[in-house]
Amino acid sequence: MDFAQEAALVEAVLLLEVEPVEEALLARITGLGLTAVRQALDVLKERCEAPNSGLEPVRIAGGWTLSPKERYWNVLKDRYGKQREEKLSRAALETLSIIAYSQPLTRSEVENIRGVGAEGMVRLLKDKGLIREVGRKDSPGRPVLYGTTKEFLKIFRLESIADLPKLDELEEKRFALDEPR
Repeated sequence: MDFAQEAALVEAVLLLEVEPVEEALLARITGLGLTAVRQALDVLKERCEAPNSGLEPVRIAGGWTLSPKERYWNVLKDRYGKQREEKLSRAALETLSIIAYSQPLTRSEVENIRGVGAEGMVRLLKDKGLIREVGRKDSPGRPVLYGTTKEFLKIFRLESIADLPKLDELEEKRFALDEPR
């Protein structure tokens, strides 16, 4: 099999898989070596850069998936985005942002930063699979610590939390806790 055929095989797998696929799993599914999978992904990325391609391979949550190019997604998301994500209220987005930038943290720490109760927002975000319990704080009562999920990374098209946009100095102060964690 040549590089173009290997790229086509990897493309077919990415099209059929619902979740992002790690390179090692791509190698097992296709029967290609890890190096061949990486080369196939490079060929696929190059091929998808053409103006007549509406898709692109993107690395999300530690794996690869085929996704509409950003410029096309902006046109299509009103119809197709509703299947994957519902609109979040301003309060839910604020709570999610606090958790994403300050994780891991407890509900009371979220409330400290927001200045209002967050129990309902934390429950909503947890029910939507955007945050999860990641442990317990070593303090009296051992409160639950929250962090973001792979679903969060997928929805926001991030490979990892490190890919979040950087905060400016004022925003960093807003997301900081007065007390050490």
